[in-house]
Amino acid sequence: MRNEGMGNREQGIGGNDTIPHSQFPKDREAVRFPPHGRILSIDYGDRRVGLAISDPTQTIASPAGFITRRAGKRAPIAQIVRRGTELEAVAVVLGLPLDDNGDETPRSQEVRRVAVELERRTGWPVSLVDERYSTAAALRAIRDMQGSTRGRKGDVDALAATILLQHALHMVG
Repeated sequence: MRNEGMGNREQGIGGNDTIPHSQFPKDREAVRFPPHGRILSIDYGDRRVGLAISDPTQTIASPAGFITRRAGKRAPIAQIVRRGTELEAVAVVLGLPLDDNGDETPRSQEVRRVAVELERRTGWPVSLVDERYSTAAALRAIRDMQGSTRGRKGDVDALAATILLQHALHMVG
């Protein structure tokens, strides 16, 4: 989502500020976080932000709830930071939405801006991880347990964040 006339700059989180395009390096997908401490995982969606957290040894991922987004409003960065702080996070894994071919989507740029803002506000390293099919895997897991997703979409998003985090933990383990 390039703004014409802005040169090498991207529209910021709230829509008014700008962030240099160079702050979105393509190699951010490399998972990086401290060897010990809790990792916060984020499944960033249009309506909800699913959250998961690891144990301090970074072995197990567990759902940590969700944040409801309001349509047309700024990204809920402050809420994410507050929850991450409450959960004692030391780093973040943020799902990067790619299309079926692995190409970036319009939401990919929004997620990249969220990553930059989270790092700026917290100092936590943020790793972007391909999130393709994490929600589908969460829905499949619930179905396999004969569960229902009716009225539990936030739980599905938290489970998707958990699946994303477990994947990231296996990538570095």
